[in-house]
Amino acid sequence: MARTGKALFFIRGTYIYTIIAISTLIAYVTRDIGPFAIMHADFAWFWVSLAVASAGAIIRVFTSGWAALGTSGRAKVAAEASELNTSGPYSLVRNPLYVGRILNFTGLAMLSGSWIFGVLVFLIAILVYERISVYEEEYLKGKFGETHSEWAKDVPALLPRLTGWTKPKYPFWWKRMIWREQNKLFLLATGVFLTCFARSGFDMVVLSGPWVQAYAALICVRFALGGLKMIGFFKELS
Repeated sequence: MARTGKALFFIRGTYIYTIIAISTLIAYVTRDIGPFAIMHADFAWFWVSLAVASAGAIIRVFTSGWAALGTSGRAKVAAEASELNTSGPYSLVRNPLYVGRILNFTGLAMLSGSWIFGVLVFLIAILVYERISVYEEEYLKGKFGETHSEWAKDVPALLPRLTGWTKPKYPFWWKRMIWREQNKLFLLATGVFLTCFARSGFDMVVLSGPWVQAYAALICVRFALGGLKMIGFFKELS
């Protein structure tokens, strides 16, 4: 599982793009908001889907804002950790970023309007992140030894416990959160936009809607953050 997890860790940045692409295709083919025959139920499905995806994003926002620098939130090639995160969200579950990602992926899949795709993505995401977490656990055990063992024996890997919250070791750092999560939040909005646009048959007339203007404003924010990155605003975090 650790060997498989290492390979899955390396390509994990591609998963969300695949899910958004498939959700958009399903929405285009079916033109359905949800899997029900009743319009009100379908609209409820849409809002539940958005809530699930947003809940995952919110979990990641708070985890990234409180996490120590030098941990593997943005690592691309292999696991890394300057210290062991054990407080804040990490006091309830050992892999809160992955819990957030599982929910985020599931919600994005549900936005396709297909419950089958939603269930499939949920199950696959659990299998994928279970293996990635095993790979990271092997690395953390080797680096932190007994400290990791003491923490891991009481804190579950992916199913959060309801008690045992420990105050975060570090204050919430907005700059660090934006650096880590800006792209994921933008992709959440992109998933909502593309599935809605696909249901219209990619009709350009729909682009005059206020929700599209809001998405256009978000694109401007995304480019502004990219500009800040280019001039070194996030230099100490890269």
